[in-house]
Amino acid sequence: MLVSGYVAPAVSAIYRYPVKSCRGERLAGAAVEPWGLAGDRRWMLVDADGSPVTAREHPRLVLVTPRPDGDVLHLTRPAGADLTVHVPRGDELVPVNVWGTGLAAAPASTESGEWFSEMTGVPVRLVYLDDPSRRRPNPAYSRDGDRVSFADGYPVLLTSEGSLATLNELIAAGPRADEGPMRMRRFRPGVVVTGTPAWAEDTWRLLRIGDVKFRAVKGCDRCVMTTVDPCTAAKGKEPLATLARHRRWDGKTWFGINLIPDSPRPGDAIRAGDPVEILEAAETGGPLR
Repeated sequence: MLVSGYVAPAVSAIYRYPVKSCRGERLAGAAVEPWGLAGDRRWMLVDADGSPVTAREHPRLVLVTPRPDGDVLHLTRPAGADLTVHVPRGDELVPVNVWGTGLAAAPASTESGEWFSEMTGVPVRLVYLDDPSRRRPNPAYSRDGDRVSFADGYPVLLTSEGSLATLNELIAAGPRADEGPMRMRRFRPGVVVTGTPAWAEDTWRLLRIGDVKFRAVKGCDRCVMTTVDPCTAAKGKEPLATLARHRRWDGKTWFGINLIPDSPRPGDAIRAGDPVEILEAAETGGPLR
């Protein structure tokens, strides 16, 4: 029986990021695949060595808006021509890596590389992950059958509105109050939940969203990507400065949790408004790490 006034946790927003480091899109719902939300981070920019080129070094990438449409990807950017890229068939593969983990990907058109090179000011190439079963997350936090796309580490990142509200209060009380408040888009989550206290997600280990079970395998340690304003590409010090004062463990700052879908079935999906049921939790004094 529900206690009067109790609000059950629920999904308040769902996002996917078709091209790693580029602008995300808010969705009403998304299919859940073993490697994450359908269409999430299947494209990536790489340099001549196949290493990722991201908004950490080239903040203006957050201003590129990708829109998948069947077998093409539409790209728009400020003050520049739009571009339509055909999804590579995978007949040709090139070696790439995601932070040291090697795999193969299909190169997109030369024109797409030139388009992004013009924006970043350095030579880059656009590649597509035609087979998302090629990459496993960190074995220390995953099982043999787990897979992940071009995401930094894990299939789905979950954040909570309660944690963001508390973080914004801490920023407002600190020396860089003018940089706040932060919007959730700074953290590039796949799933946002509401109806939970701040940092409650640190304790979650197994949860159900709609009909899909997820394992919470590791907290998310945050990088300078969060200091890039997704609307303007301007860089600041927040939220890392405040997280370093209040959410620092093992020399890192933490916000959100990484999820792995637990054996999703074909057709499984999550939707905004879905209830979030915490099936297992454990108090560890900070994020899972």
